[in-house]
Amino acid sequence: MNKYLQVFSFLIISFLTLSSFRANIGLLPTSLKITVLNELGNPVESAKVTLYKTKEDYKAETNPVTETMLTDEKGIVKFKNLEPIPYYVLAELDKKSNIGAGVLTNTLLEGKTNKVNTIIE
Repeated sequence: MNKYLQVFSFLIISFLTLSSFRANIGLLPTSLKITVLNELGNPVESAKVTLYKTKEDYKAETNPVTETMLTDEKGIVKFKNLEPIPYYVLAELDKKSNIGAGVLTNTLLEGKTNKVNTIIE
């Protein structure tokens, strides 16, 4: 019985130590995976996607959070190491954009890959 108590104590201490270590080194970055779709629901390749913190920056297209990124062949772009706040998303390709189509994300969940779809038309 004493041996089981020692093993249980060791496991609890190990778990607490690893949990503390993981939180301190930030192993789980907050990221945002955006899928850009056209009006038919098909993925849009090579769309420019930019994130903004404020509505004013979004409208003026100034002070982006990070560099503008292009979607891949599946219409996906992923922004990493973000703050867990809501973001304004601007997606554009040629003369199409997502302006006025739900461009504000929910507050991102910290340490998670958050997912958002946006439609350009």
